[in-house]
Amino acid sequence: MSRPSGIGKLDRERITMLLRSTQYTISVKEAATLLGLPREHAAKILARWATKGWLSRIKRGLYIPVPLESTTGDIPLEHPWVVAEKLFHPCYIGGWSAAEYWGLTEQIFRTLIVLTTERPRNRKPVINGTDFLLHTISKKALFGLKTIWQEKIKVYVSDPTRTILDFLIDPKLGGGIRMTSDMLKEYLKSEHKNLPLLIDYANRLKNSAAFKRLGFLLEQYAPKELDIIDDCKRKVTISKTKLDPQLDADKLITRWRLWVPAHWKE
Repeated sequence: MSRPSGIGKLDRERITMLLRSTQYTISVKEAATLLGLPREHAAKILARWATKGWLSRIKRGLYIPVPLESTTGDIPLEHPWVVAEKLFHPCYIGGWSAAEYWGLTEQIFRTLIVLTTERPRNRKPVINGTDFLLHTISKKALFGLKTIWQEKIKVYVSDPTRTILDFLIDPKLGGGIRMTSDMLKEYLKSEHKNLPLLIDYANRLKNSAAFKRLGFLLEQYAPKELDIIDDCKRKVTISKTKLDPQLDADKLITRWRLWVPAHWKE
């Protein structure tokens, strides 16, 4: 896209009013309402402004403003959490993205993980240079969240305990079981540690695999947590589970009904 080009007085007045009246993103619906125009007319105006480099289109019918100091309309997302809330609501920021936020890892992840009740066709969209990874959950799983305000928009992030639970349910959200175990160890020695709450969250989702992985890992890293380990054992089902579905596993830990890689040290 070329450098932003000039627009007339009416357009300047209109775009200024929209920027003052909206919150980081501008939709066709909002523009039509605020400008008092038919939606088709408002859509053409937003598209024209995007062509001139004053807005950047992030989705059909949804735009973000281009900063005045920018020399191009192709700008990286300044507030990807806000964009996630706008595009994938109801949703929350989770996985390794939440772990970064809560200080459970020093690893820097390029991709933003969003857990949403939507079922998008593309689960790995790239929006203005920002990589998203979308993971579908049920509406009943929207709990254990904290509210964060960005650009006057309310967005949600999984709290530290819910973040750990999501890793235990699906280790790939933590970058695999090795990184998940590292973040669990960090959680266990942090101010965020709340194992009874972790058990409560797991009970609400009734996910046996999470109990198996948690019990096994606590035996490794927190063997004195006997009450929690015993609670996990009571939730073990007869079916067998892999410690990490993405890894080959040829060693069965019978008490946990858990397949683990042979090199995994007990």
